[in-house]
Amino acid sequence: MTQTSFSSDEILANQVFEAPLIANGVRCHGGFVAGQYVSPRTAGRGPAIAAWQAALREQGIPLIDVPRTLVPPQYPNAAQAALLLREGVAAPVVRILTTIAIIEGFGAMIRDLRVPDLTACVREPLDGTAAAHLAGGLFEAHARDEAGFREEGGHKQMWEAARDLALDNPAIPPDVLMRLMTGRRGGARQRLFSQLDAAFEELLTTMGNVLVIELFAADTFDWAETVLGDAEVSRRPAEAAALVGYIRADETPHVEYLRTALSELRARTFVGAGGLELAGHEVIDALLQRTLSVLTSERPKLQRAEARADIDAALATHRDAAGLRQRFHALEAEWSAPQWDGRLV
Repeated sequence: MTQTSFSSDEILANQVFEAPLIANGVRCHGGFVAGQYVSPRTAGRGPAIAAWQAALREQGIPLIDVPRTLVPPQYPNAAQAALLLREGVAAPVVRILTTIAIIEGFGAMIRDLRVPDLTACVREPLDGTAAAHLAGGLFEAHARDEAGFREEGGHKQMWEAARDLALDNPAIPPDVLMRLMTGRRGGARQRLFSQLDAAFEELLTTMGNVLVIELFAADTFDWAETVLGDAEVSRRPAEAAALVGYIRADETPHVEYLRTALSELRARTFVGAGGLELAGHEVIDALLQRTLSVLTSERPKLQRAEARADIDAALATHRDAAGLRQRFHALEAEWSAPQWDGRLV
């Protein structure tokens, strides 16, 4: 029989690497086998995800799939970013890359996400599923990938290294972290299903949010590989772009375990107060649709407005501010979320 239950040690196990990954002098996770990069903690995690997805296929349960057409493009786009760098206006691009690195470091907080007693929240059994392993290694592996673990750097350090290799150790805007910590605070998140255990709804909501953010990062990876791999503006294009590619590879198990666990739960029945039952697909679809609504409309507008303000401030002292601004905007492509029927599988 195919193994579907794994210990935490198995989920966290590394492949045997022939050479480590050294990113701009920093020992990072992962390594190389026969010259090819291999992501960290995939010796057991990779086969586990494959086994759980095979079980879903055998049961005729579809995997959640967010249409790529919903992914907002990175702003400024690659051509605009390259123009700024060619003209010596690096601060806005440095800010973006530094923000990405800091947010990756925040990913360590997923290990603190409370997993309630799922047997009390879900009617059907979850033995041998990804959902049963969330607190048994999956969240911890995700956290280590993002922020590093012990002496090994993770995605935070890899993004910093890619930035510094490409842009020759640029000056970092001093307010990046403070803006992240104070600039986007909202009110308490409104609950959609008060009948459910609050910790269970928070678990589903956070998993859905992280899944969508990880999926939306695809455009960021494309952008960064293009910009940092551009020999005209990057000091060490091959190394910088390769690091972004390694991070992209590392994100694959994050996307796959999240969509697998959410798909497993989506096919089940949730139990609320007083024994009230709710269909899993109704709950998870509603939570994901709310996240997608925010991340395809409100968030892109806010990010674009912030980036434009930063770019305008950086252009103010340029020798040809008006001309550069005109050339920059000529490269712009407006985007709005396409019509979508709401289907997630």
